[in-house]
Amino acid sequence: METQFVWQEEFNIGVEAIDRDHQQLFKIINKLYALRKEGKNNQWACQESIKFFRTHALNHFADEEAYMTSIGYEGLANHQRIHRGFRENTLPILEQELERTDYSPEAVDHFLGVCAGWLIGHTLTEDQAITGKKIRRWEDLLPEEEQTAMEKVIVQLIFDLFQLESHLVSGSYGGEKFGKGVYYHLVYGREGDEKNLEVLMVFEDRALINTVGKVMGIQTNKLDDMLIHAARHTARQFVSRVMESFPSMDGFELREENLLLYDQFSKIFQRETMQTSLLFDTGAGYFAFCLIAPHLLKKGVGTSIRDENAMTEVEEYLARRKTQEKQAGKKPKILVVDDSTTILQGMKRMLEQDYQVTPVDSGVAAIHAITLDRPDLVLLDYEMPICDGKQMLEMLRSLKEFEELPVIFLTGRRDPESMIKVMPLKPAGYLIKTSKPETIKKEIDAFFAKRKQKA
Repeated sequence: METQFVWQEEFNIGVEAIDRDHQQLFKIINKLYALRKEGKNNQWACQESIKFFRTHALNHFADEEAYMTSIGYEGLANHQRIHRGFRENTLPILEQELERTDYSPEAVDHFLGVCAGWLIGHTLTEDQAITGKKIRRWEDLLPEEEQTAMEKVIVQLIFDLFQLESHLVSGSYGGEKFGKGVYYHLVYGREGDEKNLEVLMVFEDRALINTVGKVMGIQTNKLDDMLIHAARHTARQFVSRVMESFPSMDGFELREENLLLYDQFSKIFQRETMQTSLLFDTGAGYFAFCLIAPHLLKKGVGTSIRDENAMTEVEEYLARRKTQEKQAGKKPKILVVDDSTTILQGMKRMLEQDYQVTPVDSGVAAIHAITLDRPDLVLLDYEMPICDGKQMLEMLRSLKEFEELPVIFLTGRRDPESMIKVMPLKPAGYLIKTSKPETIKKEIDAFFAKRKQKA
């Protein structure tokens, strides 16, 4: 992996001394990248470079804070808090980890990933604000207006950070899976408030590789622990900038973070109501931003990532993700569409041992799910409100890419007339909901067995 932290013109904030310091920090990280590639024989040089990075970073913090004081910068206190957190918490823990593991490649990758991600996020968000480049602060908004404001803030941030022109795909993202993704969960709280604010961010793999990975100069299509660490710290500062734009989120601080597998993410979506749920196409991959606010945290989501356990948690997360992908790769994908939660849960329990099952509760959510991650079979409720099964299949058949997508109707009806109406739409079959579970499962197994014979 030819990794190099690439300095770009948009990193400059227009203050010569600060820009010069930032470039120097980037150069030190690049030196560490090079030493890391050369292996353990360069441990002493690696140690000295890390000490140099620390010294230079702390001197830079002091100089930057002195400059902000000299211009009467109103964000000085918040900036000092961010610097203090990195100086007193993050850096010491990373250094202890390096010493404890005798500067193992994994610990060096963790150090590099965290420092690179922190620098990307901090330089392109908080530091840019020093010279007046601020995202508009939105106050006293009605829910619909706040949603629109949130969309504008995120589009602007994606451009500021990565120079990507993104656009909104859906203002009501329903948790649908889109290819391989990283599911990131952040919990914020504030003193004296029992309720928490939760943020769920979903990055398509290629979105991470083409954003944070691109800035780091990573020349691979594979996620690794260094990129995940960098993405975590960039994402934290991304969320901080979003929160700064809304007075209702003042005072919230990070309390917990988790990396989730899709099933864990999906369970949160099934049990909670999202106040904001936006899906964007960045042009380099999909990105979702979801907000539950305010909300009492439900326990059991996963182990919270802290500076002390971050290296282990990320390694274990990538291992679990790989295992899940390996298992899922052997299973056909089934999308179940039904407005009944009972039916959805029952079908998932019945089929998930042998199939990848995605449940959705409306035709609109089904179209999103099919577009983002094409299934091998759709089980479609015939009698849904607003957009029924027949109407949805008509929409699918009107799109060339879904002309041949197999769809089996789930219906409570046994009358031939209903079936005759949809015959021109070429359904792959019909299943009666009231049939015994083993009968339904047998029919689905037979469908895939027949399909396999034809392949």
